[in-house]
Amino acid sequence: MDIQIRKGTIDDLSQVYALIKELAVYERAPDEVTNTLLEMERDGFGENAIYKFFVAENEDGVVGIALYYTAYSTWKGRMLFLEDLVVTEKLRRTGIGKKLFNAVAQEAKDTGAKRFKWQVLEWNEPAIAFYRKIGAALDGEWINCSLNEEQIRQYAP
Repeated sequence: MDIQIRKGTIDDLSQVYALIKELAVYERAPDEVTNTLLEMERDGFGENAIYKFFVAENEDGVVGIALYYTAYSTWKGRMLFLEDLVVTEKLRRTGIGKKLFNAVAQEAKDTGAKRFKWQVLEWNEPAIAFYRKIGAALDGEWINCSLNEEQIRQYAP
């Protein structure tokens, strides 16, 4: 299988969006994707782009993505955050995910990141096993916190 890993472009977005929807189904939240292609175009390729991505591509098109962004740690400095690593279901466990992960890890090195972080669902055993295999620290100490769109609107500082 001939897989090429490359930086994503605006022309990839429709295939990227399809993989995001596929991921939502896998993560048991198919109705949670409210992002749109227009928002992805603006946020990834507009004047104030806030994310980048790598794609895994074969003769069928884009079969995997690794979407990441730069964040900042007050203690450590520049950080790369891997938001999503997705490989289409029929090609999982073929090494594509590792190639995508390696591309983002190299990007962290190339940009001088002091940390490279991501999250994994507690039931996603294949991903957890991969992260353990590469020597990643799985931190059970921190609790994830968030406000959804409606909660942000209702928040009164």
